Amino acid sequence: MWTCPICEREFTVTNQVHSCRDRELSEALSGKSPHTIALFDYLVDEYLQIGPVKVYPTKSMIALGARVNFAYVTQLGKNFIDVVFPFDKVYDDNLCFSKIKQVPGTNQYNHYFRMFFKEDINDEVRKYMRMAWESGL
Repeated sequence: MWTCPICEREFTVTNQVHSCRDRELSEALSGKSPHTIALFDYLVDEYLQIGPVKVYPTKSMIALGARVNFAYVTQLGKNFIDVVFPFDKVYDDNLCFSKIKQVPGTNQYNHYFRMFFKEDINDEVRKYMRMAWESGL
């Protein structure tokens, strides 16, 4: 493990490229609808039932991580949140991902999930959430 001497965040890769800019979660959620904030909180609560989770607000998204980041909230819309799960293979036999796209130049496939309601996190989504969380250990 490598710890950034500036922001003191731990990474598995020495000199990992990242932003040291401190951003508070409240800043990332500022101006968002109560519904959207409730969806985000529910997502984090669901992850906390799986295991420990760290929340890293950045300039453009909110990363969720364990030892490494395993999911990204890429958009906080008026009545939804978009979550990206990066996997090393395609899981296209599902009903929960609206898009699956390979990250250019890598063997990573981003799986896109849009959440409108708390009930959108069902057993199928929980299965992929657990898989993503385990990949972050």
